[in-house]
Amino acid sequence: MRKLVVHGWNFIFNHNVSPLRHIEDVAIRHYVLQALGFMWAVSFSIAIGSYMTAFANIVGHAVLIGAVGITVATYAAAKVKPSVFKGSGRRRDGEHE
Repeated sequence: MRKLVVHGWNFIFNHNVSPLRHIEDVAIRHYVLQALGFMWAVSFSIAIGSYMTAFANIVGHAVLIGAVGITVATYAAAKVKPSVFKGSGRRRDGEHE
């Protein structure tokens, strides 16, 4: 049963396992998965009969996706151009007084 659940999860959410792996551009894979997730969120919200729930679900997902985007952008900026994050006069790692 555990293998079935893990396989099902990976088949849907792991872009290296799902059929989306055949799309060469990882960004396009991500966009397609986001579109599918949006579609399913709306579908389930409408299926339970409440349009207000659909709106709340969309807003909630947008906030979470935005938070992930900000985190990824921050990590990428820190890797590519760490000078963007100027210090406050504190020591860097490895420096001693």
